[in-house]
Amino acid sequence: MMASDVIAAASFGIWLYLLFGRGGFWREGVLPPAPTPERWPSVIAVVPARNEAEFVGEALRSLLGQDYPGEFSVILVDDHSVDRTAQCAREAALTLGVSERLEIIHARSLPPGWTGKLWALNEGLEEIGRRTEKPELILLTDADIVHHAENLRELAARIETGVDLASLMVRLRAETFAERFMIPAFVFFFEMLYPFSWIREPMKRTAGAAGGCVLVRREVLRRIGGIQAIRGEIIDDCALGRAAKQGGPIWLGLSGKTRSLRPYPALGDIWRMVARTAYAQLGYSPSVVAATVLGLAVAFVAPVAVSLSGTESATLGVAAWAAMSFAFLPTLRLYDRSPVWAPLLPMIAIIYMGATVDSARRHWLGKGAEWKGRIQQPSRAG
Repeated sequence: MMASDVIAAASFGIWLYLLFGRGGFWREGVLPPAPTPERWPSVIAVVPARNEAEFVGEALRSLLGQDYPGEFSVILVDDHSVDRTAQCAREAALTLGVSERLEIIHARSLPPGWTGKLWALNEGLEEIGRRTEKPELILLTDADIVHHAENLRELAARIETGVDLASLMVRLRAETFAERFMIPAFVFFFEMLYPFSWIREPMKRTAGAAGGCVLVRREVLRRIGGIQAIRGEIIDDCALGRAAKQGGPIWLGLSGKTRSLRPYPALGDIWRMVARTAYAQLGYSPSVVAATVLGLAVAFVAPVAVSLSGTESATLGVAAWAAMSFAFLPTLRLYDRSPVWAPLLPMIAIIYMGATVDSARRHWLGKGAEWKGRIQQPSRAG
């Protein structure tokens, strides 16, 4: 067999597996809400915020305006902001007339071995621990997330079905050309890496969460050792999901209405977003990076190369390219994109491959996981 035949067969085989053997990740859509529970548990949201004046007002108005029948309040942890983050938060609560349901605390200095966001979350959880009346559930959410009015109600109902943690991958911003081109593929790749149906299946080892919106039982946090147990994790949401699933079922779904305000207006912004965490995702291993790039090349790039090769294996290459495009269609629909974008997935994959390699380079240069002016190197990284 010619090399092109082997590559074409491997590419097509990969896509057969991805279509039929990977939990149907590519078909993931917005699931119907859980049944209305008999009771509504008390909830406190913890919102870490570092220089989020641009977004925190809208985010907090959506939180404090939740249509939630149970007790609900918010703790915002100001993580050494140098802008008007705290003031904008207070103004948001004052506008809604619910200032009594918002508490703003200021994080202490970041200790060694902690990432900034996790330290801020821990500060909020310690504040909860000092209270006489403690909530049953804790909502961990970001200062750039706008929650639709019934988001907390739907997440709490999901928890009441018997899961220990319920998380939503919110709708990411896709307004500029770069965002429309790259963001749907980011969601597609995340689903491919962490099939949501497998995460929801108690018997599967696959675990994960989406850090922008996580509702978790307070007792589950206590059971896993609190946020301190994952204090050095760059990809903290998936680490939290893994820890929680060791003791009970978890749930992860997509949201079409709760959304992120975080902009990634240019290709370079998305590149840096991926490069910030990709090497951590791959265990800080050069060999795993090499294997990942090779696998992506065979799965996403080879079908195009073989299709245009003019060899007898071109038909198999076209079939693999078509399968890839078909699998991408549901995610494109979720983001209101035309099916015309689907055949461009190989080009997008090449960009993500480059960002993955750059993530390793940045780590080796001591610039890995840079966020909000901090280089967040976990204590376990080599």
